[in-house]
Amino acid sequence: MKVYIKNKFISLGGSSTVVDENKQPLYKVKGKIISITKKKKIKDMSGKTLFTVRNKWLNFFTHKAFIYDENKKKIATVKDKWINVKQEYFIEGLGDEIKIEGGFFSLTCEILKNGAVIGIIRRKIDFLVDSFELEADEKDIPFLIALVIAIDNIVDNRHRQ
Repeated sequence: MKVYIKNKFISLGGSSTVVDENKQPLYKVKGKIISITKKKKIKDMSGKTLFTVRNKWLNFFTHKAFIYDENKKKIATVKDKWINVKQEYFIEGLGDEIKIEGGFFSLTCEILKNGAVIGIIRRKIDFLVDSFELEADEKDIPFLIALVIAIDNIVDNRHRQ
């Protein structure tokens, strides 16, 4: 299944839309207008929160984002390296080894779970907004959307410092 995550051009809270190949809305990403940690909620179309993503408040050498489930339980920590030339990101806390290969901001990268590809992220070149194509099994899509949002938050945070 392919979905497209596109940040809105004008959004006070950093909201995004997630659509399928036919441009039908699947998920909403809602950001808060004032949020030091860039808190964003991934919701289904009925408005139910599936995941919440937020950055670590203070970052010194590495940048981190946290992913929480619908019960507000932290399920994953996403972090980069102090000197992140290869744009590597590591995901901890799920019990499985999940990593991004190929560099998140290269045009294509793979999401690996225990060495097997579970998703492909393709960066789309759009004018003034970040846009991504995510290809994965339908059951993995909601969490992988949260993962893409977490890494995008980390990158935005790193560029602001």
